[in-house]
Amino acid sequence: MYKIAVLGDRESVLGFKALGLDVHPAETAEEARKTLHHLARDGETAIIYLTEQFAAEIQDEVAKYKDSVMPAIILIPGKAGALGIGMQNITDSVERAVGADIL
Repeated sequence: MYKIAVLGDRESVLGFKALGLDVHPAETAEEARKTLHHLARDGETAIIYLTEQFAAEIQDEVAKYKDSVMPAIILIPGKAGALGIGMQNITDSVERAVGADIL
């Protein structure tokens, strides 16, 4: 069975543990980069929820997995609030799939 992981700062991700998701708190962007790479390569993680704050700092690593089927990397707001990166990624994906911006 595939797993769902949540990666971000401790305050943003600990609540997801109550839902039964694999929680991976990171203190630095480099730690988040290493954890993301490990989760993506393990073959067991289908979805990775990543806070926008870390995604902004490790854009190159997130871009490596952008077009891969697994894992799907979904950006979520962190404790500092939304940066709009996640919504922009959704808009870009819909535009690529449909051919026009329908959102």
